[in-house]
Parts: sequence; structure tokens; C-alpha cells
Amino acid sequence: MVYDFLIVGGGIAGISTAAELGKLGSVLLLEAEDALAYHASGRSAALFEAQYGHPVTVALNIASQDHHMHANGGVLSPRGLMFVASATEAEIFARDVARLHLTEITPEEARRLIPILDPYHLAMAAHHDGAWDIDTDRLIQNYLRELRGNGGQVQTGEKVTGITHNPGLWHVSTGTGAYEARLLVNAAGAWADHVAVLAGVHPLGLKPLRRSMARMPAPGGHDVSAWPMLIGAGETWYAKPDAGGWIVSPAEEDPAEPHDAWADDMVLAEGIARYQPFVTEEVTRITATWAGLRTFAPDRCLALGPAPDKPDFFWVAGQGGYGFQTAPAASRLVADLVAGRAPELPADTVAGLVPARFS
Repeated sequence: MVYDFLIVGGGIAGISTAAELGKLGSVLLLEAEDALAYHASGRSAALFEAQYGHPVTVALNIASQDHHMHANGGVLSPRGLMFVASATEAEIFARDVARLHLTEITPEEARRLIPILDPYHLAMAAHHDGAWDIDTDRLIQNYLRELRGNGGQVQTGEKVTGITHNPGLWHVSTGTGAYEARLLVNAAGAWADHVAVLAGVHPLGLKPLRRSMARMPAPGGHDVSAWPMLIGAGETWYAKPDAGGWIVSPAEEDPAEPHDAWADDMVLAEGIARYQPFVTEEVTRITATWAGLRTFAPDRCLALGPAPDKPDFFWVAGQGGYGFQTAPAASRLVADLVAGRAPELPADTVAGLVPARFS
């Protein structure tokens, strides 16, 4: 069978794009791992904050918000966002407040929201209600139901080992089979440049950056379920409620080769050391650690659209940790470009996303 679209990569980017392209023709999605959303998509902080990211990413966030709020009953639940700073971080804190349109609050107000904040170290705080947790599994399952409802197919455990191109047709080999499609979509996350090289397409210079996390019991036995996400000035660490516990991340961006990422114990210790002075409860036990790779294009914007050197090869890459936030608008843009429709996004936003900007 010759598919209209073959998508390489079964994270949120590939799954959402497959669902949108399934409205236009036959789709096959291939994932190298035995489970979907295994790498970056399975290790996300799962927060929707429309103002977070590069201005082009923010435009995608805003265009995605209605879908997140309402489609299939919505996937968002209230969380809120708080930035905190010490007395020596005033300048950095001011930039955070301006960039994210936060409302400054007093340290006392901050402690009413998160009672473990240390009054002797906390000098400044700002808060924003307009941040939500994303039910990432529900979003993925919604897209998969849509894809399969349109006849789309998903195969896991299919690592791509070879790609060749004849005019109008892609031939994709895996360890277990071979497939053909008229259009190839590269949604391979940290491996996207590797897939491009296999396909004879010029890579974009994508950079996978590791981010580590540690889960611990709820501090002081508190019920943390209503606490906002907590971020240190300049995003040098963050903490967030998670499944009744509390996760802390050093928010690092350490370059890494594509791999099944794991947390670096020293980096975690450094991040926890930056977090610890802001809270009264000492970190004494960590119950789990993990890491994910957030992959960025050189300008830190997503790459969505045809490769300049092969227009039947589409990039859906460079999500950089914004994959869930941007998935609805990003996947619709890809479908618009494939179908030759006028995109719903403004022209300047599209120009900041299409891979041709690197030509």
C-alpha cells in the first residue's frame, strides 16, 4: 500500500499532526519505541501558559488555547504560576514579570498560596492565574481516536533504518518492514536531524537539551494540589505539584546527543540547592528522578512545513518543550500547508515557523 502520509515519530507532535492529516488522506505513523509518547512527550511538565516562550511560540500557544479548553471536553485544569526572587535578583525578576505579564504580590500573599515559602529569603513574588495543567494522556488519546476514526494506522517498535526517495514517492525501511508514502513527515523529536540525513534532506541544526526532574513527597505533609507552579527568578529552578507529590527541576539546558535521557545527580543537587533557600521544608527524600530532551532549532522556534530542498518532506520539529502547548495550532498549520489552504495563523507567524527561514 502507498500511504498519502507517513509520519516518523510518535510523540505529541507526530500524533497531533497524524490526526490532522488523517482528514486529508491515508496515514501511517511509525514510532521507534514500543510505546507512544515515550521520550520528551512522556516527561513533560505539562503546563499550559500562553505567554511562555519565544513570541512566535506564544502565537501558537494562543491559537491552541481554545482547543485545549473546549475540544472533547477540554484537557486543562487550573494551576496558576508564581515567580519568586531573593533581594539580589530584582533585575532578573522584573524581566520575568514583564515577559509573562505577571502581577506582583507581597511575600505574605505568596505564602498564603504556598505556605512553605521562607519569609527570611523571599523578597519578591509575582503570580498569574492563567496557567493550567494539561491532561497530556487525554490529549494524546483524543488525537489517536480521531486518527483511527479516519482510518489512520499506528505502529510502534518500528525504528527507521533507511529512507530513499524517487520522484513522488518515499520508501521507508525499518527493522521489520518497508513502507511507501507520497509525503514524509519528520516528527522525530531529538532524532529529527538524523531522520533528515537518512532522507537526504539538509538538517536544521537541532539541539537536544537535557532537563532533569526529581519527585519527592509533599513538603511537610501539606496538601499541595492547589499550589501554583513555583519558578525561581530567571528560571533557574522550578517546582510543581505532581500526583500528590512535589517535583523540583534545576531547569537546566545541557546539550546532549539524542538518547533515552536520564537525570544527572549532580545537576539535580545543584538545582535543589538553588530551590532550598526559598522554602522552610528541607529536601530529605527523593522518590524518583528522570530527564527529558527539549530539542530546539537554532532560533528556538518550531520548524513546521516543507523542507526547501524536498517539498514532499515536512518538518514538525524543534518543539523545545512546547510540544503539548502548541500541538493544536501547530498540527493545523501543517495540514493547511499540505492542503494548500490559507493558514489560520498570521503570515508573519507562519514565516517564523516554516523551515525555509533557514535557507
